[in-house]
Amino acid sequence: MGDNREHAYLPELKRQLAAQRIDRREFLRTATLLGLSAGAAYGLAGLPAPAAAQAAMPKGGVLRIGMRCQDLKTPHTYSWVESSNSARQVFDYLAVTGADNVTRPSLCQRWEASADLKTWTLHLRRDVKWHDGRAFVADDVVWNLKRLLDPKVGSSTVGLFKSFLLEDVDSGEKDDKGNPKKTARLWSDKAIEKVDDHTVRLNGHSPQLAVPENLYHYPVLMLDPKDNGEFKVGSNGTGPFMLTENEVGRRQVFKSNPTYWGGAPHIAQLEFIDLGDDAAAAIGALASKQVDGIYLGTPTQLQALKQMAHLQLYQVTTAYTACARMQPVKPFDDKRVRQALRLATDSKAVLQISHGGLGEPGEHHHVSPVHPEYAKLAAPARDVAKAKQLLAAAGHPNGIDIEFNARSSDSAAWELVAVQAMVEQWKEAGIRAKINVLPSTQYWEVWTKVPFGFTTWAHRPLGVMTYSLAYRTGGTWNESKFSNPEFDKLLAEAEGQLDVETRRKTMAKLEAIMLEEGPIVQPVWRAMFTFMDKKVKGFQMHPTGYLNCKDYAVAT
Repeated sequence: MGDNREHAYLPELKRQLAAQRIDRREFLRTATLLGLSAGAAYGLAGLPAPAAAQAAMPKGGVLRIGMRCQDLKTPHTYSWVESSNSARQVFDYLAVTGADNVTRPSLCQRWEASADLKTWTLHLRRDVKWHDGRAFVADDVVWNLKRLLDPKVGSSTVGLFKSFLLEDVDSGEKDDKGNPKKTARLWSDKAIEKVDDHTVRLNGHSPQLAVPENLYHYPVLMLDPKDNGEFKVGSNGTGPFMLTENEVGRRQVFKSNPTYWGGAPHIAQLEFIDLGDDAAAAIGALASKQVDGIYLGTPTQLQALKQMAHLQLYQVTTAYTACARMQPVKPFDDKRVRQALRLATDSKAVLQISHGGLGEPGEHHHVSPVHPEYAKLAAPARDVAKAKQLLAAAGHPNGIDIEFNARSSDSAAWELVAVQAMVEQWKEAGIRAKINVLPSTQYWEVWTKVPFGFTTWAHRPLGVMTYSLAYRTGGTWNESKFSNPEFDKLLAEAEGQLDVETRRKTMAKLEAIMLEEGPIVQPVWRAMFTFMDKKVKGFQMHPTGYLNCKDYAVAT
């Protein structure tokens, strides 16, 4: 740490590593969160640090990547990785979680956590300038964090920080049933505190270990307060590029920022080219060298792209998935119906049919084996007879008829294949599902409203982050409207537990609640891969699909 004081828990963490009570991956992650530099943490773990970018990277040229060009207007409310990939070229984050799942300082130079994890002090870099030359200071951070945590803005960040910095209050409004509606606010006027021009302190009312990781949640971009939360051509950022053209659905063009505080990008210009949802269009664009790479590949493209000698395949283990999620309306308000759907699903078969076996079968609790705090429970087995019994006990002795909403998209064709596979499996248990296929754009207009839908979820470095975004009561992205006080209580505990064994025991309880009460059927963990032209240098596949184009170069 910058002042040479290490966190009180670090000696215990080192002892646990030496005694093999924790693995090196968990040591790296926790030690760096507690303020140890990544280099020092890798050294203590007996591992070589990931190779830094080579000094002799080629300079100049244009990099063209095929990716959907979405509406970029309001970064703090983004729901899509693609829009954040466009914005992250212009704006920076306070911290960055790398492809190795280790979180490092970015606009922060370093941070310190109190022994009880309730107070986090963020020390900002002093050499950062906005594109217009103004210094980046603590006031900018305070404005951004307060805006992100204002429920009226509608950012999913509220779910991540709720137990740490927010409290529930009566909104003064009533819902359809006449019950008081709750909203959230900062628990104290000192919750987000400016200490001086380069220091911000977060004063929580409960412990939180994942603060630096939460600061890299993709909407937590540091915007210039003068732009009032909007992003457009000419917006002021601190990042490595400047947006010069923005045509939604067609292309976005960025020029290099030669005075970037992190060092000028290797490439002179970056272009994102929208190839639509047609998987064949991406194959054609790569074959004709219209683009130098694509954002993400799909199983239907894999074999064709492997045949192209000028392309390099990149892949990564990840917690990308999609969930068939139910809202608490009939018949899904009865947990026996939800359980029956899980029991009637053969996850291994769905994985084989939708992904050719690439990836891992899901376990219906939305915590992945790649998550550090994953707790291994008994793998759920398909049991059609028990599913029928549960349906009968729930008042459906002759089965049920339901509507299942899914999206149609060539770039995510596996989703509809998985939906069709599950629907076939459910028939054996008397669950008759009519598939309502919506174009992608229409699905995302109603994804939080339909009673039963199949929604894709991106990778998060922690299971607790997924749970706080998707299943915490009242969260902006809680599309299933799941609300369980015991789940919320245990989740808040898990977020503040330093000891990995203790946290894993808490996660086991949370996963068990999801299997008993939870609102999802989660059949697969996706394999993530992409292809880049071999002339693209410095590319690393990030498990969330993040593109950090300042690190890439193009050989001429």
